[in-house]
Amino acid sequence: MTALQRLFKFHGGVKPAYNKEASTGLPIAVAPTSTRLVIPLHQSIGGMPRPMVAAGERVLKGQRIGGADGNVSSAVHASTSGTVVAVEMRLMPHTSGLSALCVVIEPDGRDEWIPRQPFDFRSATPTQTRDYLRDAGVVGLGGAVFPSYLKLNPGKQGKLDTLVLNGAECEPFITCDDLLMRERAATILDGAAIMREMLAAGQVLIGIEDNKPEAIAAMEIAARAANAAAREDAFKVVSVPTRYPAGGAKQLMRVLTGIEVPHGKRSTDYGLQCFNVGTAYAIYEAIALGQPLISRIVTVAGNVGKARNYEVLLGTPMRDIIALCGPLPDSDRVIMGGPMMGLLMPDDSVPVVKAANCVLVGSKKLFPPPPPEMPCIRCGECAKACPSDLQPFEMYWFSRAKIFGKAQEYNLFDCIECGCCAYVCPSRIPLVDYYRFAKSEIWARETEKEAADVARERYEFRLLREEREKQEKAAKLAAKTAAGREKAAVALAEAEKPAVTPEQDAKKALIAAALERARAQKEQAHPENVSNLTPEQQAEIAAIEARRAEIREMAKPHLRQDD
Repeated sequence: MTALQRLFKFHGGVKPAYNKEASTGLPIAVAPTSTRLVIPLHQSIGGMPRPMVAAGERVLKGQRIGGADGNVSSAVHASTSGTVVAVEMRLMPHTSGLSALCVVIEPDGRDEWIPRQPFDFRSATPTQTRDYLRDAGVVGLGGAVFPSYLKLNPGKQGKLDTLVLNGAECEPFITCDDLLMRERAATILDGAAIMREMLAAGQVLIGIEDNKPEAIAAMEIAARAANAAAREDAFKVVSVPTRYPAGGAKQLMRVLTGIEVPHGKRSTDYGLQCFNVGTAYAIYEAIALGQPLISRIVTVAGNVGKARNYEVLLGTPMRDIIALCGPLPDSDRVIMGGPMMGLLMPDDSVPVVKAANCVLVGSKKLFPPPPPEMPCIRCGECAKACPSDLQPFEMYWFSRAKIFGKAQEYNLFDCIECGCCAYVCPSRIPLVDYYRFAKSEIWARETEKEAADVARERYEFRLLREEREKQEKAAKLAAKTAAGREKAAVALAEAEKPAVTPEQDAKKALIAAALERARAQKEQAHPENVSNLTPEQQAEIAAIEARRAEIREMAKPHLRQDD
């Protein structure tokens, strides 16, 4: 029996056809290693990891090939042993069709691991444990791929009331979490126990949609064992109603606890944190086995003959695992993720990455072309279906008119892009596409603004530095001038002192004779260019000499007035 837990409703949601039966008939299989693995360095939210290997280098399975860069980043590892044949730009699994830096590995067939050992997180500080998980490359495997080490922080209170494990998996066709819970429930809860200890959480609620009875049963058995081992009743499996998008983190926390995390707030401020069940499994492997994240469970479904779940090495070309399932002849597209939130791939050669919970093969029969877009009639159906309590039609108007500031005022960035609004829209408007366009434009403008701010700050700093250097030079010149004047005054005072010894008299006589000779030579010297001058030129020279004499007099502040 599932735990008796009061459930709450979230606003909106839809009930599409789930199409999960085809891929749940067989257990998880291990996909064979491909002849080439293309591992993108950027596989999580945040900064791109820096490459740590070069072409020609041999790597071992689990060896770090990309180091985390920045506060929000996560490391990347070699999925098997082999030789790095290139570190170059390759096509990314994204609708844009853009390329990114990848490490291409040619496997040697040995599948040789790096030395592995468990990490004693109880003896380590929380920061050391989080750094270890960052370097192990553990990210959220529910699709968001947010670095997990950043979420393993209990927040200001130092503890949590509830740790939520997300086993809802609400999107159609996707069953990787369902099969994982059926087959590896005990390991998932071992990972949850580690997270619970790190977060000092009081209880662990495992939310699973009620259309997964086998997964619920398996997790209940594991939960009873975990509770018996801990001698408490901390782990609870809760069956939640099947309604898309119940698997959204905020929606699931709302259903299980009744707490609605407001916009701009962290769930830890309300004593909650949510992780996908696959993430809990990966954390256990990293902490207890010393294995970084190099593979994941992937559902291959859609227009294929044998839909199934595979454990796939990261970097495996999608076409290789599609071939295992027998794609049908009329297949015309590949989608990473489900039909509601998935991304259309540029082609089937792109690699499996940490975000690839499903590889969905499509066809015109399975996903007919949408009818032509009609004008918005402001019926409000999209607002009724929105699980985030937004007003999609208002965001649509402002996004379409490129009035992005107003779109933000309607909380555009609270949209989780679940697609419920577009699903119920009678005008068949691809609303989510408009929101994604608006978000990308806002991000681009923010990036440009940040770049302009940085350039302006650098320019102002340069002006400040130049002004400071100018003032320093003036101060040094003034100090040097003052020192020279002081030195001249001392020398003059010494010269005016009466001689007290015959040696000093002789020295003064020599100096006086030298000055007299210099004066005589100067008087005898007659520049050749001053002969045959006109009266006007002579007058001009006389005026110049007069000004020189005047300047010399002004340059003698050290002389006494009576001189």
